[in-house]
Amino acid sequence: MANLSIQHIDKIYDNNVQAVFDFNLDVKDGEFIVLVGPSGCGKSTTLRMVAGLEDITKGKLLLDGKDITNAPAKDRDMAMVFQNYALYGHMTIYENMAFSLTLRNENPNVIHKKVLAAAEILGLTEQLNKKPNQLSGGQRQRVAMGRSIVRNPKLFLFDEPLSNLDAKLRGATRREIMLLHKQLNATMMYVTHDQTEALTLADRIVCMSMGHVQQIGTPIELYDNPANLFVATFIGLPPMNIFDVKVEDGYLIGKTAQIKMTNEERDKLSAYEGRKIVMGVRPENIVEGGDDIKVKVFDNENLGMNTLVHGYIGEHGDGAKIVAKLRGWCNYKAGDIASLSFTHKHFFDVDTQNAI
Repeated sequence: MANLSIQHIDKIYDNNVQAVFDFNLDVKDGEFIVLVGPSGCGKSTTLRMVAGLEDITKGKLLLDGKDITNAPAKDRDMAMVFQNYALYGHMTIYENMAFSLTLRNENPNVIHKKVLAAAEILGLTEQLNKKPNQLSGGQRQRVAMGRSIVRNPKLFLFDEPLSNLDAKLRGATRREIMLLHKQLNATMMYVTHDQTEALTLADRIVCMSMGHVQQIGTPIELYDNPANLFVATFIGLPPMNIFDVKVEDGYLIGKTAQIKMTNEERDKLSAYEGRKIVMGVRPENIVEGGDDIKVKVFDNENLGMNTLVHGYIGEHGDGAKIVAKLRGWCNYKAGDIASLSFTHKHFFDVDTQNAI
């Protein structure tokens, strides 16, 4: 497969709008990298620059040590899977999968073996004589992946490949991509706005916002140790609860609650004594019992193994909004008062929004 080095890449369009700022990333051989972020953050633009579909304004792109910054897309030995499948409707599945090899004038026997091998991996052997309109969305996406596999490229690129599928198909196809990566031991770059895809697929995640890389790390690193407030609130579902608090004499003081700090928290926040900070608590880091906060409940969503409890902090419900993801089946009603505690907290500087 391939090593990819993306060095200080910028993308500025003709209207002087900058879409990507100083993007740096070294992708190891066989690694699965996921670029995640909201719409318009620059992730697809970055992938298209890697593919050669967008010009690079500034910076360098190296594939296995070779400078391909200005190389045409056809000479980069990469295969891209798009969200709209991009299949030829008048061709059979076999012909679609074989198309790129046919254009190269490869030996028909070699093409046949490669197509059958890819179809076997993707469970498409029985579909090879059908046309794309006879297949489901998930099957068509597998055909698009198969068309990439037969080329045996150095790098696989995926641009939101699951966004056109319903939730059930998304989950199934996501698992197929995971298995495909393991079977091929391929180097892959994958773009999505869906954090579930990012957390489940990636060896490492690149989290982007407004054209800037916010953090690069393993899924657990971004989840447990977000670098800033953006990453903290983007990664995790439901999103992290955010509160403005003041550090004062061993307590975190909010509008309607004060929470005693642990010794470790006091040491960490010693430089912020008397100052306001931002405290973040993930819904799953909230448990029943204890005396951290009282919450006036306004909604209760039972999900089976968990319950999402929505409320406002304070017995009168006049504090900040909060969501708790509690274990088991809870039967809170609107107006109930829940006693809750935090098992883990995150802290952020008010001015820089970076993690403390």
